[in-house]
Amino acid sequence: MEVNLLRYMKFLRDFNFKDKKVLIRVDFNVPLGDDLKVDNSEDWRIEATLPSIKYLLDQGAKIILLAHLGRPNGKIVEGLRLDPVAKRLGELLGRKVIKLDDCCSQKVKDRVSQIKVGEIILLENLRFYPEEKNNDRQFAKQLASYGEIYVNDAFGVDHRAHASLVGIPKYLPSCAGLLLEKEITALTKVLDKPERPLVVIIGGVKISTKIKVIKKFLKKADNVLLGGALANTVLAAKGIAIGQSVVEEGMIEEVKKLELTDIKLHLPVDAITSTDPLGKSDIRIAPIGNTNKEEMILDIGPDTNNLFRQIISQSKAIIWNGPMGLIEVDKFVEGTKKIAQVIANNDSYSVIGGGDSIALIEEMGLFDKMSHVSTGGGAMLKFLAGDKLPGIEALG
Repeated sequence: MEVNLLRYMKFLRDFNFKDKKVLIRVDFNVPLGDDLKVDNSEDWRIEATLPSIKYLLDQGAKIILLAHLGRPNGKIVEGLRLDPVAKRLGELLGRKVIKLDDCCSQKVKDRVSQIKVGEIILLENLRFYPEEKNNDRQFAKQLASYGEIYVNDAFGVDHRAHASLVGIPKYLPSCAGLLLEKEITALTKVLDKPERPLVVIIGGVKISTKIKVIKKFLKKADNVLLGGALANTVLAAKGIAIGQSVVEEGMIEEVKKLELTDIKLHLPVDAITSTDPLGKSDIRIAPIGNTNKEEMILDIGPDTNNLFRQIISQSKAIIWNGPMGLIEVDKFVEGTKKIAQVIANNDSYSVIGGGDSIALIEEMGLFDKMSHVSTGGGAMLKFLAGDKLPGIEALG
C-alpha cells in the first residue's frame, strides 16, 4: 500500500527553483481532432498541470517540459507531434511555449543551454524514441543533462518504467509536482481511512485490468458495484446466460475464485439489450438471465440503476472507474449518465478515474462536482490495488 508516500517524498516546496533549469515530466496525452488540434473540452490533462507550471514560473524557474502523445511505437509519426499541445498550453498560460522538433540533438542542447528565466520549452514526443519505453540509460542521462532539478507531475503514466520517469531521477535531485502530490493525497485518503459507507463502482470492458482492485475492495469497501462488459464476465462465471455479450473468456476461471455470493458484491439485475451494438433495432429491457441467444447486454437496466443509485446516495465515500455500458452509442449511455449524476449530487468524497468516465462527466458539466478527478485510469487502479508505481518509487 502507498499510504506512507507523503511522509518521505520531496515536493516543490522543498526546493529553491530560482534561476534553475527544471525538467518537468507531464502527461499531455490528450486526444487530437481530425484537424490535429486539441479540443478545448478534451484538455483537462493539460489544465491539471498548470498549477505546477505557474508555481515554477512564480519561483523564477526555467522550464523544460517532457511529454508523450499517443502510441507511435518508437517511430516519428507526424500526426502525433506535440505542436498542437504546445499551442493549447500557450493559450491556457497566456504566454508563448517554445516547441522543439526533437528530444536528443545538438540543437536541443544548444537551445536549452540558452533558456531564460520564465521561458517554457516543450521537447518533442518522447515516444518517438524506442529508448523511452526501453528505459535506456543513455537516453535518460541525455534528458537529465538539460536540467538541474527534475519534477514528476505525470501521475497518469507513473505505472510505466520509462526512461523519463525512472531513469532521470538517478541523475538529478527530484520531487513530485503539485498534481502528483494531489493525486497521492486523494487516493491515499480513500485507501487509508475512508469515510463509511465506502462504495466502489467498477465498469468498462476488461475485468483482467481491474480484478485486483475488485478483490481488494471486496475486503475493504462496504459495497462493490460492477457494470459494463466486465460484469458480463462475472455473470458468465456464475453460469448466467448473457447471449452474445462481450466477455473475457480467458478470465472466467479466475473470476470464479472471487466470493461471488459476497453480499457486498452487486451485479446488474436487468439490462438494456439489443441484437445490434449500434442500437438500430430490437432494443429491450431484459432481466439478467433472460437474455436471448442473439442479444448483447449493452447497458444496465432501470432496476439496476435504481439499486446502484440507492447504494451510492447512502455512501460517504465513492470510487468510480469505468462506464456501465457502451457509452459510445447514445442509446446505451443513459445508465452511466444516471450514475454520474447521483455521484455529482452526493455530498460524499468522490474519486473518479478512467478516460471514458471523465470524458462523460466533462460533457455533462459535472467535472467540478467531483471531489477528485484522477488524471490516470491505469495508474489509479494500480495505486488502489496496492501496486508500486515505478515513477513514484523513483522519487523515493
